[in-house]
Amino acid sequence: MDTLARLLHVAPPMAWMIVKLLLVIAGVMTIAAVLTWAERRGSAMIQDRIGPNRAAIGGVTAIGLVQLAADGIKFFLKEDVVPPHANRLLFTLAPALAFIPALLGFAVIPFGASFTSGGVEYHLSLLDPGNGMGMLYPLAVGSVAVYGVLTASWSSNNKWAILGGMRAGANMVSYELGMSLAVIAVFVAVGDYDPHRIVAAQGPLGWFFWRQPLGFLVFFTCMFAETNRLPFDFAEGESEIVAGFHTEYSSMKFALLQLAEYIHIVTASALIVTLYFGGWQVPFVAAPGVALSVLAFLAKLVFFSCVFIWVRWTLPRFRYDQLMFMGWKVMLPLSMANLLLQAWLIYRRASGI
Repeated sequence: MDTLARLLHVAPPMAWMIVKLLLVIAGVMTIAAVLTWAERRGSAMIQDRIGPNRAAIGGVTAIGLVQLAADGIKFFLKEDVVPPHANRLLFTLAPALAFIPALLGFAVIPFGASFTSGGVEYHLSLLDPGNGMGMLYPLAVGSVAVYGVLTASWSSNNKWAILGGMRAGANMVSYELGMSLAVIAVFVAVGDYDPHRIVAAQGPLGWFFWRQPLGFLVFFTCMFAETNRLPFDFAEGESEIVAGFHTEYSSMKFALLQLAEYIHIVTASALIVTLYFGGWQVPFVAAPGVALSVLAFLAKLVFFSCVFIWVRWTLPRFRYDQLMFMGWKVMLPLSMANLLLQAWLIYRRASGI
């Protein structure tokens, strides 16, 4: 790290921050891009199709991966159409408002074990432990992402887009409370909301998936609504409201909105892994090395990202009112019951009953 700092003419902590920033941005963007290919291949397998197999370089299709480059070039060359009655400024800013919060949510996630070099401890997360925000930060940033959807829908001046935005805003109110209570139960069990402490408290096999199955069920279900994915993709609802909030978008603005959705999937998977599956912890390994811990975190993250894809092509879309019913009358009571149960268990341990 000292050598890198001398090359960059900065202090070692600043050099490490630059390395982490590049790793997180490049890693998340790469996984999100590959997920678009995985979704096509996965849906083709589920529907007994071949999937992308036409784009090639020198006759090599690379099992459809060349399609990623072809799509990127296509979006760059497409005409950027702005509806004549749209609010041009907000119409242009909306994709960024959806994209940036999706990426920022990864800032506090520890994606590997800490290590020491030159007597200095380095942490594999953009924000170091004790930053004062902890796991409250991705929840807050994730809630802000809905403003990108609302801005895109309102600025388009399109009735289908506005319907999609109204759905997104109304649904967020119904499921956010149950999701937050599920996360608070984890905070109560750990006694802290710092993600590094949450990962350490779970150990190799003491995952909260086993200890709080109700909380995991609520949080996992809410993540599908948070990421606008089937069976809760009401903001798009192609069979009902054309394409929802991005009906009027084209070219790179449309690509940015689509990429934001897949980055949301990556961030949601990282939150599930951190809160309920031990983060970078490796089963049956008490103190994994840096490389092994990073690989374990990536393996869990990719698994849950693929689950998002699998569920989309397996379950039909719920009705708009059914999610609101589930949010208030199913997920909220379950998350409250889970929180009360955790509080009771802590009381029993503290009183020695």
